Amino acid sequence: MVFGQVVIGPPGSGKTTYCNGMSQFLQLIGRKVAVINLDPANDALPYECAINIEDLIKLEDVMLEHSLGPNGGLVYCMDYLEKNIDWLEAKLKPLLKDHYLLFDFPGQVELFFLHENAKRVIMKLIKKLDLRLTAVHLVDAHLCSDPGKYISALLLSLSTMLHLELPHVNVLSKIDLIENYGKLAFNLDFYTDVQDLSYLQHHLDQDPRSSKYRKLTKELCEVIENFCLVNFTTLDIQDKESVGNLVKLIDKTNGYIFAGIDASAVEFSKIAVGPCFTVAAVQEKYMKDDDVFGEEDDPDHKLEKQ
Repeated sequence: MVFGQVVIGPPGSGKTTYCNGMSQFLQLIGRKVAVINLDPANDALPYECAINIEDLIKLEDVMLEHSLGPNGGLVYCMDYLEKNIDWLEAKLKPLLKDHYLLFDFPGQVELFFLHENAKRVIMKLIKKLDLRLTAVHLVDAHLCSDPGKYISALLLSLSTMLHLELPHVNVLSKIDLIENYGKLAFNLDFYTDVQDLSYLQHHLDQDPRSSKYRKLTKELCEVIENFCLVNFTTLDIQDKESVGNLVKLIDKTNGYIFAGIDASAVEFSKIAVGPCFTVAAVQEKYMKDDDVFGEEDDPDHKLEKQ
């Protein structure tokens, strides 16, 4: 069995940086890693990729030849990759014996909750090559500082989970920079655990642009809560403990920890160095006490900073 990650997320969420940092971390704990770049718009790779989609098709050529914009060009490229899946399979086969795979996908979110091409590519690889893949969906942590953007991120995460039908881990990336984005209305675990979203309504009503969509927002929050599928883990890609915590979670979702007991035990002993990386520990490390507010608005609320 071959294990790996499908790395997805909106533009700017840190997918390429994640693939670079994750590949280095996995190599440090003893895994052979192959990074597969399937983003034809990514022409500045910080990592050495084992397979590059630009050897098959280039976004610039597609846009020029078919008079398409970047979004239409990316859809075309995914469609072209699906029709030439044999090319990708042939490139992957030499890596299957002893490599852990990281697939770096484009940041166009429509590919993963609306169009079928990227999903069919993933499913064909899983079926034909017997891969065990986990979707790692990165969301920039700054969205937590804006209730409207946070709800949009939840909807995107839920839609992607339902569309891809893979073991799935949602990640708040760049958590080390969360102080730079403004104060949070609640403690960090409110956002990671996706707790009672009705408490966001008060903060949405403070924005005249959002208040007129109060009923729509309420209905969308109910949809998210009724599915009860979305939660987040946090990530600072430059922090060994943070990355190790995420690796352990991913290994549980794709079954890597059950594949080779001896090898997994050695790797986990390397990852386990350091204290447990809980949400409370993340908040203490990256957020000052006065960065969590809401006490004046609702001092009795159990989720807000006491």
